[in-house]
Amino acid sequence: MIPELLSDLKYRLRALFRRGEMEHELDDEMRFHIEREAEKYRAAGMSPEEARRRAHVAFGGVDVVKEESRDARGLSYLESIIQDLRYAIRALRRNPGFTVGVMVTLALGIGANTAMFSVVDRLLFRSPPLLRDPDQVHRIYFASMDRGTEDARSGTEYTRYLDMRRWTSDFSELAAFSVRDLAVGAGTDTREGRVATISASLFDMFDAKPVVGRFFTAEEDTVPIGAMVAVLGYGYWQTNYGGRSDVLGQPIEVGSSKYTIIGVAPRNFIAFSEEGPPAVFVPITAYAGAFRAGPQLSNYYTRYNWSWLEILARRKPGITLPQAEADLSRAYRLSWDTEQSLQHTLPPVEIARPHAIAAPVQSERGPNQSKLAKVATWVSSVAAIVLLIACANVANLMLARSIRRRREIAVRLALGVSKGRLVRQLLTESLLLAASGGGLGLIVGHWGGALIRALVLPDHGAGHTLSDHRTLGFALAISLAAGVITGMAPIFQVRRTDLSDSLKAGMREGVYRRSRARTGLLLLQAVLSVVLLVGAGLFVRSLRNVEAVRLGYDVDPILYIYPNTRSLKLSDDAAAATRRQLVETARSLPGVESAALGLTVPFWDTWTEKLYVTGIDSVGRLGSFTIQGVSPEYFATMGTRILRGRGITAEDRKDTPRVVVLSRAMATTLWPGQEALGQCLRMNSDTMPCITVVGIAEDIKQNSITEDRGLHYYLPIEQFHPEAAVVFARMKGDAAGQAESIRRQLQPLMPGDSYLTATPMHEIVDPNVRSWQLGATMFLVFGGLALVLAGIGLYSVIAYDVAQRTHELGVRIALGAGVSNVVRVVVGDGLRFILIGILLGSGLALWAGRLIEPLLYAVSPRDPLVFGVVTGALLLAAVLALLLPALRATRVDPTVALRSE
Repeated sequence: MIPELLSDLKYRLRALFRRGEMEHELDDEMRFHIEREAEKYRAAGMSPEEARRRAHVAFGGVDVVKEESRDARGLSYLESIIQDLRYAIRALRRNPGFTVGVMVTLALGIGANTAMFSVVDRLLFRSPPLLRDPDQVHRIYFASMDRGTEDARSGTEYTRYLDMRRWTSDFSELAAFSVRDLAVGAGTDTREGRVATISASLFDMFDAKPVVGRFFTAEEDTVPIGAMVAVLGYGYWQTNYGGRSDVLGQPIEVGSSKYTIIGVAPRNFIAFSEEGPPAVFVPITAYAGAFRAGPQLSNYYTRYNWSWLEILARRKPGITLPQAEADLSRAYRLSWDTEQSLQHTLPPVEIARPHAIAAPVQSERGPNQSKLAKVATWVSSVAAIVLLIACANVANLMLARSIRRRREIAVRLALGVSKGRLVRQLLTESLLLAASGGGLGLIVGHWGGALIRALVLPDHGAGHTLSDHRTLGFALAISLAAGVITGMAPIFQVRRTDLSDSLKAGMREGVYRRSRARTGLLLLQAVLSVVLLVGAGLFVRSLRNVEAVRLGYDVDPILYIYPNTRSLKLSDDAAAATRRQLVETARSLPGVESAALGLTVPFWDTWTEKLYVTGIDSVGRLGSFTIQGVSPEYFATMGTRILRGRGITAEDRKDTPRVVVLSRAMATTLWPGQEALGQCLRMNSDTMPCITVVGIAEDIKQNSITEDRGLHYYLPIEQFHPEAAVVFARMKGDAAGQAESIRRQLQPLMPGDSYLTATPMHEIVDPNVRSWQLGATMFLVFGGLALVLAGIGLYSVIAYDVAQRTHELGVRIALGAGVSNVVRVVVGDGLRFILIGILLGSGLALWAGRLIEPLLYAVSPRDPLVFGVVTGALLLAAVLALLLPALRATRVDPTVALRSE
């Protein structure tokens, strides 16, 4: 049986790839049989000519026999497809301008969608590599009511994690993790690295085996402090240890603790670190036990006062999502009751209504989807619209081409070619063009995706569009879809072809008639272009409004310098002295204009204390008031203006009366309609000494660019935790370019293994405007691309119309029509389409504006300026697209036009 199958397969492959040789053999075989038959007739006494004739008659039609033989090979359908493909290639090569234009148009649309897919897939859909059954694994969020609104968060306490393990039953695995940047290495080799502190159970969620050594076990991940062991990330192992296997047993310093290397993770294992592969994996209890050492802090696994980790859970087989969430919520309510028994400030379960949410593992898909993810999703829709415009453009071109080929198609139909075969051939041409455009689109998507990821996901590392099977599959799918969509218009034209009319029409198809399909496609392009350009205008205005927001401090020239004392134990006085030495040395360095000490960093951390004001029952009900401890040079260094009174001075020392500078918003909130200068503020208790308000500063943005109320106050750093201060330096030039130089010059001042990090402030602030940057950039790029495609589409339609109306225009000119009249006719037709498209598109944009309004800032989705600019841009593009066909129309020679009829 098998030998026969192999022989049949060999025969069919030979028929497919060595067709010429088999055709030659078939001819030889036919001649052989005819000669044998002729010999019989000659032996019966017939002449050679008569014998050959009778042999042919007896044998039947030679061509029919050959076709039957070919059909027996079972490859006739495939051979016909190959013929269609060869014919399509020849036809496209005869028209290179059309072919290149279609390929580039589709490449732009396909490339735009491929680029956006690579970003959105990574943000919202791609599971961590090597994760087993990702649909069964969930990131757990804890929700409760707070002041009438539901708040859901994924960050929680280790004690809560233990509660979930104890009181849930519908999950086969629960794991905890936290990813943070810590010092890795010792001495001059110390660098900030991404460290994953994970429970041992997290390894069980992945199909991952260590390259060298082993992973840590549950016995090494127990409270109060786990085993001090570490697993290296594959990239860190290759870069810092050269991929050597003798790393096992070597010590490695991570943060403030020393660990022993016991293994190396596989190449693609990143756990749930969404911002790049970790350098090191350590037991979560080892990190927490060492970090929270001491009698006051060692209870991290019994109290609910440190929210620092996230929980992952895998459902058991057969457990539905609602069942799993019900199980989690029941456990969370028990945990809430336990926490309330320890901290009586929590509201009861009946009021807080705590419940748990089992969300997808991608953090951007959680209950609190970020603005960046929402904008990225919208931009993906915009990319799809660009592809739709490109398909409409190509369909218009192909429809015009099929109209020009109408007589050719009619002749082929008259010769017996079926309409089905013609449809298949036209579809082959369309798919071939789409495949070529898709290949170019992959290159466009590769480079475009890299640029978008640099803007949106700078910490996620480079993507590999050309080698990623998900992205390649997506590009293939939309290329096929584009091929089918663009091939529909000429296919419908073929199916409606009237054979007799087409043959009688000759080279001229009678009176000029505009194709409704082409007109509809042109209007579709105009409408969608209006929508995209309005979106671009709205996001550009939003970005400009955000960039114009006064943060209350400068960003570009500021360098944030953080002294990390690591495992070194310094007294408060020694730590404060080190920081004073750092800031004094920084002021003397070249390129530094001024330097100051501060306590917190905008957009990174905040500090709050309970406040008391005479006449106000609860200051906390008025809002969250954040603190900044500052040295006298702070306001000048940061560029924060003092509006009234004075700032902090050198006379505000530890042994002098306590003073405070308030933001204008805080002063107005606490003493509305009164002068805040000289007022009394108390901290921590209403019996504490009075802190006198000596100055009013401008409002700053501490946590949010658009929503921060600016309730902020400043205390002299010498009076408020000088041992915890950080350094801010104002540079004379680019802060980013001088960061490493400043760090190196200050590093020798750090004692022991402690070290410095230097971060430009713009790197801290920029992520908070990234969603508007993405929206403005991509809407503008895609809107401009849509405008160009719409202009090309308008040009192609009008240029084709002018070619079809040669006789009519010749008659007009012969009857005395001037150049202006001809231009008016041509341009008027095109502008009529565009004006209708602008009206329809504006209506659609007004409706869609309501959907994107939450993503905008300080601009109405019905902004008349945006709509006016878009209308002007489209009209200008239309006029430019119409000029060339209009000028060509004025050059029509009436004698030639009339003679051609």
